[in-house]
Amino acid sequence: MARERIISGETQRGDTDVSATTLRPRTLDEMVGQTRIVEKLEIAMHAARQRGEPLEHMLFDGPPGLGKTTFAHVVAREMSERPLRITSGPALSKQADLMPILTNLERGDILFIDEVHRLPKVVEEFLYTAMEDFRVDVTIEGGLRGRVVNFNLQPFTLIGATTRAGMLSGAMRDRFGLQFHLDYYGADDLRTILHRSATRLELGYEDGALDAIALRSRGTPRVANRMLRRVRDYAQVRADGRITQSVAQEALNLQGIDDLGLDELDRAFLTALMQVYGGGPAGIEALAATMGQERDTLEDVVEPYLLQIGFVVRTRQGRQATKAAFEHMGLAVPKGTVGGDASPTLF
Repeated sequence: MARERIISGETQRGDTDVSATTLRPRTLDEMVGQTRIVEKLEIAMHAARQRGEPLEHMLFDGPPGLGKTTFAHVVAREMSERPLRITSGPALSKQADLMPILTNLERGDILFIDEVHRLPKVVEEFLYTAMEDFRVDVTIEGGLRGRVVNFNLQPFTLIGATTRAGMLSGAMRDRFGLQFHLDYYGADDLRTILHRSATRLELGYEDGALDAIALRSRGTPRVANRMLRRVRDYAQVRADGRITQSVAQEALNLQGIDDLGLDELDRAFLTALMQVYGGGPAGIEALAATMGQERDTLEDVVEPYLLQIGFVVRTRQGRQATKAAFEHMGLAVPKGTVGGDASPTLF
């Protein structure tokens, strides 16, 4: 099994423990950041309540760890007396997997499908009539004796979440009346989230410590809260439980996370690009072979953040390191290197 990365926005085992789940906002008023999405949701929910109707189906897309599942839980608490019904695209391999879920929904219930882009085509098409007409058509038996039976469903709201909106078919995307794209969070929003999390965990801390964590969190609340728990453990064992700026820095340095939130895999990517290929351009397949990593890992896990902070650019010839990346890694900048601010703006 691959080692879990603290700075990865993907869900990890520690993110599902009691202390982690208690850090989630419970109402829309508690949501920090994503202000435009919050405002649009407030209007949509208020209007639906006034009409006495279920919300329109909604789609949340964006990188992992930004709050798509949290928004689904918040909407369910605000709009329904029943708990959120949760499933995922990979768990629904055939129509029969979805049928009991749909038929057990009551009026106004919220169904959340994570990784909705991974729904098989046959299940996706089965959902079309359920979303549009609150009806499903099931074929009984087959051949000449086969017949189609219609099942009416209670009006419900489907919330889909995806990290790859481009993989959704146009037909599926068009059936979501409300579509929201989540952006990375700024340092101020992350600091506010960390203040709330530290308070809920009853931690003693200095503001500078939370600043140190926020700046390394890659614009992702899930990463920020995960780092906070790691710093808490370190402070408990090495610093009498008090989280200061130096304690936070020591804890994160121990985890191999530098001041810009880069970890060992990020630095290995940059090292290979700079020292083996002279800063590039280099093809992603060549880099993957040099590092002994899968291409998908580099494209989906490593590159997005390096591109975001301007350490790597993509060209027709391949990936190329920027001046800022060389300076951050403490290496001489070759002539002809593409530009880049040595102090990149972090969200």
